[in-house]
Amino acid sequence: MMEIESHPFEPFLPENAKVLMLGSFPPPETRWSMKFYYPNKTNDMWRIMGLVFYNDKDKFIVPGGYDEDAIRHFASERGIAMYDAAVKVIRQKGNASDKFLQIVEPIDLFGFLDRLPECRTIMTAGEKSAAMISQLTGTDIPATGKMVRFKYRGYDYAQYRMVSSSRAYPMAVEEKAKRYAAVFSIIYDDIDLKF
Repeated sequence: MMEIESHPFEPFLPENAKVLMLGSFPPPETRWSMKFYYPNKTNDMWRIMGLVFYNDKDKFIVPGGYDEDAIRHFASERGIAMYDAAVKVIRQKGNASDKFLQIVEPIDLFGFLDRLPECRTIMTAGEKSAAMISQLTGTDIPATGKMVRFKYRGYDYAQYRMVSSSRAYPMAVEEKAKRYAAVFSIIYDDIDLKF
């Protein structure tokens, strides 16, 4: 029998959250460089965020990994909530690959949205999280870089399927950042890429 793994992080839910970012599930702890979302130092999410918001892909980089305190402060200040599409999983191969990740218990998406009154945008990073959220909302799975809409409590929500921040996804970090910036520029009026 394969081990069921529970999510290791608390949901990160700033009161002012305008967007909920959802990956699939954190990598095994042996790959962490911090105890926060996107902890794998070979994952490009925090380089992407550095480029999008500061035009500096090294903004959150420190020797050996990422500056967790700076990242938490940034996400709180900007109103970026974070969790993952899965609460409990089975790693069929013991690695971080979504391909071998079996979701045993999905996120309580609508419970999260109830706790985020200003949030109307969900950004899913990769295919596994996009598929899980679409299953929960009853929408078609959006193509990469596209969006679908759903209604909840009388509000319109947008679910964007973003390119994966994993280096296994064959795209330069600058190009990934442009894709993320296109969505963040809808939410924030001060996104202005200069690279």
